[in-house]
Amino acid sequence: MMTPTVAKTSIPMRPVLTICLLVAASLIASKATAETGSRPNFVVIFADDLGYGDLSCYGATKIRTPHLDKLAAEGFRSTDFFVPGNVCSPSRASLLTGRYPMRCGFPVARNEAHPKYNKYGLLPEELTIPELLKPAGYRSLMVGKWHLGMEIEGSHPMDAGFDEHLGIPSNYEPKRGENYDTLYRGKAVEARNVACEALTKRYTDEVVEFIGRQNDDPFFIYVSHHIVHTPLKPRKDFSGASEKGKYGDFVQELDHSTGRIMKAIRDAGVDENTLVVFTSDNGPTGPGSAGKMSGGKYGTMEGGHRVPGIFRWPGVIPANQVSDTTLTTMDLLPLFCHLAGLDVPADRKIDGQDIGDILQGDSVESPHPFLYYYNGTNLQAVREGRWKLHLPRTIEDQPFWNRNAKRKKGFITLAEPALFDLEADLGEKTNVAASHPEVVTRLRKQADLIRLELGDVRIQGKDQRPINLTEPQVR
Repeated sequence: MMTPTVAKTSIPMRPVLTICLLVAASLIASKATAETGSRPNFVVIFADDLGYGDLSCYGATKIRTPHLDKLAAEGFRSTDFFVPGNVCSPSRASLLTGRYPMRCGFPVARNEAHPKYNKYGLLPEELTIPELLKPAGYRSLMVGKWHLGMEIEGSHPMDAGFDEHLGIPSNYEPKRGENYDTLYRGKAVEARNVACEALTKRYTDEVVEFIGRQNDDPFFIYVSHHIVHTPLKPRKDFSGASEKGKYGDFVQELDHSTGRIMKAIRDAGVDENTLVVFTSDNGPTGPGSAGKMSGGKYGTMEGGHRVPGIFRWPGVIPANQVSDTTLTTMDLLPLFCHLAGLDVPADRKIDGQDIGDILQGDSVESPHPFLYYYNGTNLQAVREGRWKLHLPRTIEDQPFWNRNAKRKKGFITLAEPALFDLEADLGEKTNVAASHPEVVTRLRKQADLIRLELGDVRIQGKDQRPINLTEPQVR
């Protein structure tokens, strides 16, 4: 197990939380901390639409990312890091809850300007990382893009457990509604008509200031960047900085922001007590790179779901680790709970696992025997180790974002199952189903089992939270 460990504190469930219970739990956690040592800080830096091959430590040659490269060199770099959503909203819901998007009721992307989504937000019944950490004395900050229904009662970052918040509701696009460029501090307007170029610096300034005033209290920070989602508008200081146009310039601004955050952690004297995680919400769009993989955002090829994954904690996570053990963003919630001395919720299925022993180099065995690739509400692939089975599908099964065949992000229709050996064929080019019928049969049976549990386009799973939408796959 990853060290240091602290005494366990039970967590009250969100639907029955009261001020008295929270105060009592906080006092218990504080006492445990005093007796067993300080709890680590957690910083999650979440890029937007950043591809697996867009950092120099993952093979990029025309983009320079020295701060992120250093982060990787000083810790653990995953080459098999899975995000369960291939578009923005589901991946965010899954990271914060430790659950597959279908399980937590948020499998499709929302659009703030479309009346269809007026009641579609992160459900109050879901428990999030900041809510779970709060009883252990953690103060939490969220900056950046929310995209989980900020305007909906009960779905705001402050309703989801964050103590402080600075950000915009969704993507920086006029089609996202009149508040697409409105910056909020909590539930109040901080500024209107904010330029996209100004956002990254404002978010980074906020993080730096927050770290500087935490004193000895443990903290959790969720930095949800807009980089490199369109529009590609890096700050003037980074214009022309890369050899890959505005896209590369934007990535280098992301790297610079990471460097500033790391400096703030060192300046605050908490470097050796802070776990920093860097990853992306899904694979890349047009100018981005998925490395040797096929596909990207919007599809269930590896390029849509396999993203950079970097973990750094000096003295706890050994440096210079490069690992092909399968991990996922859902693992963050149980990992953080364990390190904070908290039990994960016992009243619901948490799909993530505590990966501390893997990060420390004590194990190479993945805690995920199977991975499930949903596109919206459609189960499209099942993976078991090296084997990945793409399942039959029709155009009607697809979510609205993947019905445009011009995107070429994977199979739009598929009449028969297609099996790929990812160890030999990471690009998913050669269908080996005919050579391994027993693997096809086994994975089809697993697909049938998970459909019963998590659902599918026309199936309501027994452990699938109802989706607050009519015809979720259609816009």
